[in-house]
Amino acid sequence: MSVLSGADTEARAMRVVILALIFAVAFSTRLFSVVRFESVIHEFDPFNYRTTQKLVADGFYEFWNWFDERSWYPLGRVVGGTVYPGLMVTAGVIHKLLHLINFPVDIRNVCVFLAPVFSTATSYAVYKLTAELHTRGAGLLAAGFMAIAPGYISRSVAGSYDNEGIAIFLLMYTFYLWIKAVKLGSAFYGALAAAFYFYMVSAWGGYVFITNIVPLHAFVLVLMGRFSVRLYVAYTTWYALGTLASMQIPFVGFQPIRTSEHMAAMGIFGLLQLVAVVDFIRSHVSSKHFQTLLRVFVVTIFLASVAALIALTAMGVVAPWTGRFYSLWDTSYAKKYIPIIASVSEHQPTAWPSFFFDLHALVFLFPVGVYLCMQQLKDEHVFVVIYAVFASYFAGVMVRLMLTLTPIVCVASGIAVATLLQTYAAEPAADTNVATTKSGTAKPAAAAETSRIGIRAADAKWYVAIPVVALLAIYAWHCTWVTSNAYSSPSIVLASRGHDGSQVIIDDFREAYYWLRKNTAEDARVMAWWDYGYQLAGMANRTTLVDNNTWNNTHIATVGKAMALPEDQAYEVMRALDVDYVLVIFGGLIGYSGDDINKFLWMIRIAEGVYPSEVQEAKFFTDRGGYRIDDAAPPTMRHSLLYKLSYYRFADLFGGHSPAYDRVRGTPITSKPITLHTVDEAYTTENWIVRIYQVKKPDNLGRSLKDASAFEAGTKRRVRRKRAAGKVAHA
Repeated sequence: MSVLSGADTEARAMRVVILALIFAVAFSTRLFSVVRFESVIHEFDPFNYRTTQKLVADGFYEFWNWFDERSWYPLGRVVGGTVYPGLMVTAGVIHKLLHLINFPVDIRNVCVFLAPVFSTATSYAVYKLTAELHTRGAGLLAAGFMAIAPGYISRSVAGSYDNEGIAIFLLMYTFYLWIKAVKLGSAFYGALAAAFYFYMVSAWGGYVFITNIVPLHAFVLVLMGRFSVRLYVAYTTWYALGTLASMQIPFVGFQPIRTSEHMAAMGIFGLLQLVAVVDFIRSHVSSKHFQTLLRVFVVTIFLASVAALIALTAMGVVAPWTGRFYSLWDTSYAKKYIPIIASVSEHQPTAWPSFFFDLHALVFLFPVGVYLCMQQLKDEHVFVVIYAVFASYFAGVMVRLMLTLTPIVCVASGIAVATLLQTYAAEPAADTNVATTKSGTAKPAAAAETSRIGIRAADAKWYVAIPVVALLAIYAWHCTWVTSNAYSSPSIVLASRGHDGSQVIIDDFREAYYWLRKNTAEDARVMAWWDYGYQLAGMANRTTLVDNNTWNNTHIATVGKAMALPEDQAYEVMRALDVDYVLVIFGGLIGYSGDDINKFLWMIRIAEGVYPSEVQEAKFFTDRGGYRIDDAAPPTMRHSLLYKLSYYRFADLFGGHSPAYDRVRGTPITSKPITLHTVDEAYTTENWIVRIYQVKKPDNLGRSLKDASAFEAGTKRRVRRKRAAGKVAHA
């Protein structure tokens, strides 16, 4: 007994050491961005950081009741009722605890390092879930995969202060507790699952993935004839407590009982009550006819409930599925009906190379692990199969959902590798039984076993272990390279290579926001596309018209209309919105492809959806259907406000020696000079990425129009005189 106890202690200590190393790798591999670009919040969505600052400075009550006047002018935003507060509260609590133990750290650094810290917790959650499904060895492998998987690192590097940074941990730990509750039939674990589900609801809108996967798991078990008291206790506890808790988040409110996304969970709750009653009655009644009637009763009630749900949805009592969910089932839905959703790059379908880029060798190990689960197909393995199938489909439809696929890929891959090593690379077990040779003499069966030639031979473990170790080493190298080169560059600080190979830092965004903060009035209103709204409010501390919350499609369409209309008409829109400055992003000089000209078609489409009589997408294309920005561009394009603000004075950079050349679009631009009479250029950053224009007041506009008319008339007179002298050829 003491020997076994010692072996168990040694194995436990080894697991602790391996987990500690995994945690260290998970944390350190996410620090490339800090080492190279300093400790900075580098997402396009710094709103979370801004609200966390409010929470820490003024307390939870002020944060919860905060009306933000700097966003969505002139509408404003009620912050407490329109955010998932879990991320901000988590950072605030950690900041408070650190100060209580006399560790004075700035809230910015807490936010910067929050995601790397939680990545270690995510690795632990994956370990616990995989160990519950298979073995602790498989759990360690899965945790190691999760620690460095690019599909997860992409949203959890240092400085990436977004909801997903803590949400994936909550997702996987909730699933672990759910599996534990189902296996044990434990109300305690069901209540814990509900508590972590509530935390998940407070942190990320992706909680609806749990809301639908858990009921689907319960429903499939019922269909397979696996209804049990364990399932009933686990699901009833989770649903009752979890739903009541989730409704305490103002942004969620009564959605769990009023929206289609939550109806599956409610329906399965009701179905389990019916099945439980029928199961109880059937255990006390032996009549086969009566049992048949009970089955018919359950089916009838189920179908009637579905019909009632359809009727309530048609009547508007239950809200239908949102556009984001429709776009998951119909990939063309968003582009046709909700272009603002389709315009987001992370909502696009996933390209096949992206799976290998984000998962590498796990792409091949993943289906093996799922197959092994299907071979056993216990209740918990049914969950793995369901999760794997739906997460794979959703990740193929939307790039962003690679984030929810990665954890189950790591779990299944851990099971696959662990099974492989256990089968072919483990030491052969000692056997005291006796085998008989052909000559009739006896020898130990273990010796007979090892003397055979084949995959069970003594050297077979090396033939398997060496390739597996090599594959895992290549996986680790790939993950490190991807993390370092693709996922550790801040969105607001760009890096490029000079001719000599040295790194060049392009800091135009922060340069522009600093200029706005120091050179404009505190109540100045800045019009820009919604992609930059959070940055303008958080870093420039100026009022914006629209931002990344995208809750008001009409307001966003109005900004899109102003960008698409000719300058004079756009001026009327800007004056109606009290705009003081206009900010545009232009990458034509240095080749920055994420500029507004490349996004222009989405602005046009969104505007056309609300203002079809004023903005038509077709007018921005050539007669042959091309999207041009050179001399062949249609007048609607060349006269639009965004086009003029982007290319104003661009030709001056080339000094007239060669035509101005747009490096993003790979084409020369119009040779005709661009004049502006409703706005003045206020500031252009060093690399021309950010251009800021001040909107003229009506009293100044009259003089500008008069001066512009005089200048145009004088130009025409000079051209006529030159033509008369034969110095200018007729067009």
